[in-house]
Amino acid sequence: MDSVPALDEPLKKVLGPATAKVMAEHLGLHTVGDLLHHYPRRYEERGQLTHLADLPMDEHVTVVAQVADARLHTFASSRAPRGKGQRLEVTITDGSGRLQLVFFGAGVHKPHKELLPGTRAMFAGKVSVFNRRLQLAHPAYELLRGDAEETVETWAGALIPIYPATAKLESWKIGKALQTVLPSAQEAADPLPESLREGRGLVPLPEALLKIHRPHTKADIEEARARLKWDEAFVLQVALARRRHADAQLPAVPRRPRPDGILAAFDDRLPFTLTEGQRKVSEEIFADLATDHPMHRLLQGEVGSGKTLVALRAMLAVVDAGGQAAMLAPTEVLAQQHHRSVTEMMGELAQGGMLGGAENATKVVLLTGSMGAAARRHALLDLATGEAGIVIGTHALIEDKVQFHDLGLVVVDEQHRFGVEQRDALRGKGKQPPHLLVMTATPIPRTVAMTVFGDLETSVLDQLPAGRSPIASHVVPAADKPHFLARAWERVREEVEKGHQAYVVCPRIGDEEDGAKAKKKSDEDEAEKRPPLAVLDTAEQLARGPLAGLRVEALHGRMQPDDKDAVMRRFAAGEVDVLVATTVIEVGVNVPNATVMVIMDADRFGVSQLHQLRGRVGRGSAPGLCLLVSEMPEASAARQRLNAVASTLDGFELSRIDLEQRREGDVLGQAQSGTRSSLRMLAVIDDEEVIAEAREEATRIVAADPDLERLPALRTALDALLDEEREQYLEKG
Repeated sequence: MDSVPALDEPLKKVLGPATAKVMAEHLGLHTVGDLLHHYPRRYEERGQLTHLADLPMDEHVTVVAQVADARLHTFASSRAPRGKGQRLEVTITDGSGRLQLVFFGAGVHKPHKELLPGTRAMFAGKVSVFNRRLQLAHPAYELLRGDAEETVETWAGALIPIYPATAKLESWKIGKALQTVLPSAQEAADPLPESLREGRGLVPLPEALLKIHRPHTKADIEEARARLKWDEAFVLQVALARRRHADAQLPAVPRRPRPDGILAAFDDRLPFTLTEGQRKVSEEIFADLATDHPMHRLLQGEVGSGKTLVALRAMLAVVDAGGQAAMLAPTEVLAQQHHRSVTEMMGELAQGGMLGGAENATKVVLLTGSMGAAARRHALLDLATGEAGIVIGTHALIEDKVQFHDLGLVVVDEQHRFGVEQRDALRGKGKQPPHLLVMTATPIPRTVAMTVFGDLETSVLDQLPAGRSPIASHVVPAADKPHFLARAWERVREEVEKGHQAYVVCPRIGDEEDGAKAKKKSDEDEAEKRPPLAVLDTAEQLARGPLAGLRVEALHGRMQPDDKDAVMRRFAAGEVDVLVATTVIEVGVNVPNATVMVIMDADRFGVSQLHQLRGRVGRGSAPGLCLLVSEMPEASAARQRLNAVASTLDGFELSRIDLEQRREGDVLGQAQSGTRSSLRMLAVIDDEEVIAEAREEATRIVAADPDLERLPALRTALDALLDEEREQYLEKG
């Protein structure tokens, strides 16, 4: 394989150790090639100014603007008691809005001399709010002087690339580093087959890299973007196409249900008819199970659309065919919940080998890490002998000791919470690869499914079963309208008086040691946000204050499994009125009598997470109510996100909004591992066409040349994309 020496050159050789260290630690850039693929986030024209009115809160931004005025104030503080403290306030403007910059202490001298009214500069810093106004505290800045030989026209028309930057390394310093490595772009190997590139009118890769970093015109930027998007979409789709190709070569045992077996008996027991969607999806799954290579299917369904029922029918079909099925849940609470609901749904069909069990019954066993030794031994024996047709458990199922008689199907619940190695280890337990069904309640737009789960076929359940109630959602602006929050607690009391129950969700547990750190705040940090609300504090305050007299209990992930299960059981039995919890309740917890949920500091959660949480109420016949409490100002992006959640119950619509706001930073599962996203140019939502076309091209190329022997540059690009971690992520996707 031809390596590309110039692009593999470590940055510390080219830029020096200090800059290279910051780039590696803060931006994940290690080689010349990494830096060339660190694209500008946007471009500023020197003659035009940034829209200060649209700045996002809490983000590191770079703006180009003009100084309107600068004032030096003196004040008394604990550090300068005799009125000797200095604060420089500089107002910058761009015509659309104004922004205040503040400098303190010894840091005021240089900007006081340089930032005179009329001066233009690039400013970089983190946007915060002080006295209800946006500000940048101690921003870094670079004056825009224009070289003497530049005419005013060329200076004003030049496009300044603004790079994703960090507090340690401003955008213009990244730009200077790129200036140094840009000549190496000529040696970039082009991963696109020539026929494809020419057929689609795309510029060669070296030209695209030059144009993205040093464009002369906006057309240059467009050409470069079009080309670089194709690279990302295509290389990723080739990786997925090779996965699908390899999977199609694997053998599997076909599993077909018997007409008079346990599945038929189960269907006869059901007190309701399946929805149209459940029937259709079940047919897709049964068709896959009947083939002689492993099923790889993703089952997406809105919260409460009946995914568990569809998965159970698939498991029963496999038991009918003489195999075993394993269901893997991300937490013990959820595994126990699934075990309870599956045994309840199956009734005597789950009592194989017991008195009162039906004649074609099987055993349904639970296997979790906290089980007693005797119960565990028993469960393991039932699995090894084949006595148990269905096992439900946590990652305890994956341990070496667990042996299956004949594992035919693996069902993974809430797939994004599972480590890749774990899914693989479970798949390795079958004599031949088992069929795989992955379930998620997080709706995923079609293009994302093609990108992230490109090696899985997708089924969607989008109807809610009859009898489910709609959920009303409202934003409670606690800072602007404190009486709204008081009313929220009254609503909780009203629901409890009607015999219902409530959840209160908080972002933090509250037994962390953060009190000491919080005290050491300097004057300029006063405006920093308070820590998020905690379960333990909130439960205590509610029980003493607005919810006094109600039965309030706390639930969080650090409790002992038995304690957690005991609290959940008491709540399910109606012995607890209000459960104050972290997001441990986000997935799968089913208490139909709970009708109201109050989410504290709702702006600290993602859109999809809020939608998931909200799905815990309105599960019975009484309507559900979800109150999103936030102290963020009305105009902030966080409040707009909450308004979006309150305005629709359509999870697919929300997942689009979520992606548009978060970008695709973690599309390849990199959020969990903290490394950079491999998608830098491609926007999964906007570039639907590119992704769909790249998928077709990739499938065609892999079918003709699975090992890419005729395309060495594409292989090199693939190896770069699929470093160990991503390779594994895709494999078990």
